[in-house]
Amino acid sequence: MSQITQAAREPQEPEAPSGIFGRLVVFLRQVVAEMRKVVYPSRQQVLTYTVVVLVFVLVIMAYVSLLDYGFGRLVLWAFGG
Repeated sequence: MSQITQAAREPQEPEAPSGIFGRLVVFLRQVVAEMRKVVYPSRQQVLTYTVVVLVFVLVIMAYVSLLDYGFGRLVLWAFGG
């Protein structure tokens, strides 16, 4: 196969738009195309993830509170309070 025939079969790339408005239009088209690929979680998944995050935050809060209380008591005992 000759190079001319092969080159004719390859898809031509569209010319890049010039100017700020042309680039803006391309950007917005790309944003819309990417948003169509997004897979959104179901209502049940959102509820499950929310509960998991809240429980995790409560556990970490309790842990930090206990450390704060313990270190506070230790400082009062060491320096007399």
